[in-house]
Amino acid sequence: MISGILLVDKPTGPSSHGVVSAARKALGTRKIGHAGTLDPMAMGLLVLGVGTSTRLLTYLVGADKTYTATIRLGSATVTDDAEGDVIFTADNAVLDAITDADLQREIAALTGVIEQRPSAVSAIKVDGQRAYNLVRAGDDVVLDARTVTVSRFESHNIRRTTHAIDVDVTVDCSSGTYIRALARDIGAALDCGGHLTALRRTRVGALSVEDACSVDEISAEQLIPATRIASNLFPVLAVTDSEAVDIGHGKRVATTTPDAPLVGVVHGDRLIAIATVSKGVARVVTGFPHD
Repeated sequence: MISGILLVDKPTGPSSHGVVSAARKALGTRKIGHAGTLDPMAMGLLVLGVGTSTRLLTYLVGADKTYTATIRLGSATVTDDAEGDVIFTADNAVLDAITDADLQREIAALTGVIEQRPSAVSAIKVDGQRAYNLVRAGDDVVLDARTVTVSRFESHNIRRTTHAIDVDVTVDCSSGTYIRALARDIGAALDCGGHLTALRRTRVGALSVEDACSVDEISAEQLIPATRIASNLFPVLAVTDSEAVDIGHGKRVATTTPDAPLVGVVHGDRLIAIATVSKGVARVVTGFPHD
């Protein structure tokens, strides 16, 4: 069975599951998952795990991410993006009164460690049900705020029209940050409403959309070996043949490697485990059986 990590540049339109389905068809295997959903409206980097490399996705889901986006001020929608119905429109006089300095002030207020209330139309579960299903059923959903980190929030281009202010931004953030919610909260702070009209994910951890293929280009040749991905995430522990057998059986292995929360255990050119190292002993956390 084939195995590896696949970087796909998702276009606007298909869901993340739709891209996974296309990859399953192209690669001839159902054992494919992804490390973080992109909404149908969003485009950009979707990280797929194939074969036993799906086990590596756990360590990629929580990675910091980079997005480029366009925020439209002047109206709010039920989904906080252009896919939802408009629920509020600001008077032109309100928009005319908003200065570039006002906008930069609110961007600064949402930079750093912040408490963010996720968008109601999201996959977060409420009493066992997805929030977006509750909203579609007519329920009023208000999700609890959570702590996220926005390490960079920069505006690049501000365009003013009669009924809107469009702002292109770049955001570096922790996993779990909703860019839609940033747009919503800037609009709320300026009393004009705000939502996203475009969103593109350009980075997941050390992985870049510049190295991704299109959906049509998905093939086994595009797979990145799990060893290469793991070496970007953790220190690497190379083991001997006999140690590899022990690791494969889940046994502890003595090592001179310095203590580390996680290391990638490599035998030859193959990732065989993720382990933790403490006091000269490596203990398997996740095994990668040979496909």
